Amino acid sequence: MNVHLSRAALILASAMLALCCLSARPVLAQAVAPPPAKVEQLLGLLDDPEVKTWLAGQKAAKAKPEGDEAAVAGEISTVESYVRARITAMVQAVPRLPSEFQRAVNILVTDVNSGRRGAVTAILLVLVAVGYAAEWLFRRLMIARRRPTELQAEHNMRLLTEPIPLLVFAVASAGLFLMFSWPPLLRRFVLTLLCAFIAFRVVRTIAFMLLRPKGGHGEPTRLVEVNDASAAFWFLRVQLFAGLFLFGWAVVSLMPTLGFSPGAHGLIGYALGLGLLAIGIETVWRRPDAQRAGAFGHARAWLTSVLLALLWMVWVAGLNGLLWLGIYALILPPAVRGVGAIAARVGGREHSKSLGNVIANVLIVRGARAVVIGLAVAWLAYIFRETTTMIGNSASVERVIQGVLNGIIVLLIADLIWQLAKAYIEFRLELTGHGSSADELARNGRLRTLLPIFRNALAVFIAVVAVLTILAGLGIQIMPLIAGAGIFGVAIGFGSQTLVKDILSGVFYMLDDAFRVGEYIQSGSYKGTVESFSLRSVRLRHHRGPVFTVPFGTLGAVQNMSRDWVMEKITMSVTYDSDVELARKLIKKIGQELAEDPEFAASTIQPLKMQGIDSFGDSGIVLTMKLMTKPGEQFGIKRRAYVMIKQAFDENGIKLATPPVQVAGGEEHGTAAAGDMLRRRRAKAAEALAAAG
Repeated sequence: MNVHLSRAALILASAMLALCCLSARPVLAQAVAPPPAKVEQLLGLLDDPEVKTWLAGQKAAKAKPEGDEAAVAGEISTVESYVRARITAMVQAVPRLPSEFQRAVNILVTDVNSGRRGAVTAILLVLVAVGYAAEWLFRRLMIARRRPTELQAEHNMRLLTEPIPLLVFAVASAGLFLMFSWPPLLRRFVLTLLCAFIAFRVVRTIAFMLLRPKGGHGEPTRLVEVNDASAAFWFLRVQLFAGLFLFGWAVVSLMPTLGFSPGAHGLIGYALGLGLLAIGIETVWRRPDAQRAGAFGHARAWLTSVLLALLWMVWVAGLNGLLWLGIYALILPPAVRGVGAIAARVGGREHSKSLGNVIANVLIVRGARAVVIGLAVAWLAYIFRETTTMIGNSASVERVIQGVLNGIIVLLIADLIWQLAKAYIEFRLELTGHGSSADELARNGRLRTLLPIFRNALAVFIAVVAVLTILAGLGIQIMPLIAGAGIFGVAIGFGSQTLVKDILSGVFYMLDDAFRVGEYIQSGSYKGTVESFSLRSVRLRHHRGPVFTVPFGTLGAVQNMSRDWVMEKITMSVTYDSDVELARKLIKKIGQELAEDPEFAASTIQPLKMQGIDSFGDSGIVLTMKLMTKPGEQFGIKRRAYVMIKQAFDENGIKLATPPVQVAGGEEHGTAAAGDMLRRRRAKAAEALAAAG
């Protein structure tokens, strides 16, 4: 967060520098020339870069040749004429600056102050003093009426109440001025300077809430997580930049009223912009982390300084669209991340676990980011519209720009929907590992199986809809694309029958709830624990480690070994002289002991017991036993049961049967037997050949 804040604050200078472009542009509607000098007013209008550019554009439009190349050449020529006219007007205004300053002083003394020097300053000081008095009184009343327990309120909430006294200041000062009637010029000057001062206080209050340079015990903490030295550094730089910017805005906006020509108006505005550029470059080189950044930080500082200078030149040239593109490339990514972090901290829901808090956190964080990007896009649309109006209107360029900006809004909406859906799915997946009953665990297992598939399908759907909407906004006909997609889908259906079979088989496996993530299944030669799914295959982890990726179409009948319960059969052979009834009682007792064992009690559904005699074997009596447990738990109980049965049988004289081994006696008998066996095999082979012939 500290790195993002530093980067955003480094380029704050460029953002506020470019904001001067609107106030520094010549405004013909506000230009006021001395009433007797009608000719000078006409000449001033003809010197206006906007008027020259419009006249050049009209002339070029009449002589514009046909063809795309000619249209591009015409646009470039129009831009070049516009930039040249702006620079020429400012150069020609340099010799006239002394006379225009003298005329402005005369207008300021005679018309604005009505012959009384310092009238504007005195009125402004009185208004500011009244505003501060009202703010001080409001703060005292708030402290007096607040209870001791309320003084220990949450830090973030106390920070959020900082703008309220500022609102009292603005209402008191501006309201007092508007209660009286003033001369038009005096009214305009005072209101402009007062608005600049209030705007400076607004910027300072926001910076105070974010950075708060000092904080003692019990004081509200700053919203941005930086150390005290960094907070003090950025807080001072923001105030210096805002003060110079707003003062310059007020001066430049009042210059047409004082009779300055458009060229002088722009020249002085850009000269004030050099001060903003100086503050920005000084901030880049003296920022707190500049010394620790090493050679990379030094190179980045040089690059940032050059870029800020280039942005100032682009501003002077009047290419406001290009100016704001450069500014957004610098400040928008860190600004979006910083606003998201601040929104999460203010909301206080970073570590919340309930569904409502998770959704609220997504809405707060993503909503704050979307608001920042949306405002940036809206402002960029306005700038491009103004730029195309001044330089020359191109329908194709305007349509593309408008489509791109609308596409950004569509992406913001799609991102918000996707983040909400993903947060809900992830929240549900976290809950699937918990459950108080077998039914709840089964339902959670099915959700854990289906939700990832649904999440992937939803992501594809949102992406496709967003792309089609953006293409439609750019003026591209999407109906042929949709029809082509349908034809392409049919072709895939005929040409990829195996793929379609796999996907459809997977859908029906899911509908039948044949298996879930975490269950052990077997299908043919494939068996293992289900780890994950895709649209066409299932991933099985064998108990010995290998992983099988099996397409749904080749699974066939599935044997699920993890549902409800499992019945384990055990067979054991004892000698014919053993007491079968005693063996039955011993096995029953062992089954009860295992069922009561804390290690196996929760896993046992029916204890181990003997079913009876299964058969009489060659070496002994075959006994059968059964055990019902939860799926996957039978192996441990079975191994323990074998140990206990062996021990109990040994203690009670019950012997386990072993197959007899017969050894034939005498060498002659063995040789004769071998000869007889060889003759029989030869006879069978001869019979087989005769039958085949």
